[in-house]
Amino acid sequence: MRRGRSYIADMAKRFHKSTSLKELSAIVRLSQSTVSRVINGEGDKFRIARETQDRVLQAAALHGYTANTVARSLRQKRSYTIGVIVPEISEGYSTAVLGGIEDELLKDGYFYFVVSHRHRPDRLKGYQRMMLARAVEGIIAVDSTIEDELPVPVVAVSGHQHREGVVNIELDHGQAALLALSHLKGLGHRRIAFVKGQAFSSDTNRRWRAIVNAAKDLDIAVDPQLVVQLEGIDSGPGPGIEVTRQLLQSRRPFTALFAFNDVTAMGAILALREAGLRVPKDISVVGFDDVLAASTYNPPLTTVRQPLRDMGQTAASTLLGLIRDEIPHPQPAAITVYPNLVVRKSTAQAPAHAPQPVAPA
Repeated sequence: MRRGRSYIADMAKRFHKSTSLKELSAIVRLSQSTVSRVINGEGDKFRIARETQDRVLQAAALHGYTANTVARSLRQKRSYTIGVIVPEISEGYSTAVLGGIEDELLKDGYFYFVVSHRHRPDRLKGYQRMMLARAVEGIIAVDSTIEDELPVPVVAVSGHQHREGVVNIELDHGQAALLALSHLKGLGHRRIAFVKGQAFSSDTNRRWRAIVNAAKDLDIAVDPQLVVQLEGIDSGPGPGIEVTRQLLQSRRPFTALFAFNDVTAMGAILALREAGLRVPKDISVVGFDDVLAASTYNPPLTTVRQPLRDMGQTAASTLLGLIRDEIPHPQPAAITVYPNLVVRKSTAQAPAHAPQPVAPA
């Protein structure tokens, strides 16, 4: 029993003993700077051979070495932490953008934390204060408006905050609207229904103005009675179902529907089926974003693809550039990204006669 206790105590000491960077460097017979770069995830950046990186990481695991990031932060007076603000964390838009942000920040050894304000102004302001109290070096705001001037760099994804101190990552909504409406016009659609985004979304007004301008350029009449707007904060297909029912209840015939986002388009398809209408034979449907489920939905969704992951990566790399003062002054107000149209099976040639909508009982 005594021997067993001695063995356990010895193992505990060995487990808790931390190998220093100098000791690890001696073990692998490499310079401390090379070992440090590998441990901090910068091996590829400094063109350190993959075999060498593997050897360092294996030795670090075997000998219990962990990088002391807290000590590094104190020495450099840096937190290596970024705050990310989103309206909500759900499958679709925010998740894809967050994936790109994570890709970029982890490459540079940054930690980040995410908060969702659920469209409550008090939470949005409170989270900003909380992040600053935790010494974040910068903030990325996704579809969220930062009204206060903050003492750290801010990058907004789809925030459209054109003021000093904020760099915006913005989609070219004019091109997006032109792609979708040109596609529908080419299929013979003239009576098109439109679903606008919720009033709180930063993209709603800009995208709608782009649609109106594109429709004018293409000589497509926008019927006000075929325009509805999403309400509430539900991020699922429910709001899309409700507004499509409103369109059907108006008894105003249409052959195509352009939705604010893919989840809304999916809700619209459910409501159309409920009313006995077939997609795309009776009604064509176009979404926006190209979320993961769009390609596997029934039918697979024709949609305007936003490069969401790329937008997240661009936001993160831009923020790091601002933190390191690598971006020339004056900093750009906006960085524009461009969409493309993904044609799948939810759109087809317009029927000879617009079907008469029948509202469900």
